Amino acid sequence: MAEFVTGTTRGGAAWTPKFVESVDQKMCIGCGRCFKVCGRDVLELIGITEDGDIVDAFDDEAEKKVMSVKNAGNCIGCESCGKVCSKNCITHLPQAA
Repeated sequence: MAEFVTGTTRGGAAWTPKFVESVDQKMCIGCGRCFKVCGRDVLELIGITEDGDIVDAFDDEAEKKVMSVKNAGNCIGCESCGKVCSKNCITHLPQAA
């Protein structure tokens, strides 16, 4: 059985954080809710061109705007981004101890 990094809540309960693993960009609508709740600079809005190339979100070539994992190492495992995602496109996983 795998063991995961765990912590303790202020009330003393055991807690296993689940860290951002990926964003399903086919499902993402680029609404920005996840970005707004994360104060750790984990996510960023990117643009996708008609050919599937990644560009700046505000580039004229961007056909679609979606979220991307920018700094996964900054994630603290709170899962707030996933809780506000209306499309359920963010994957979180616990980290092995």
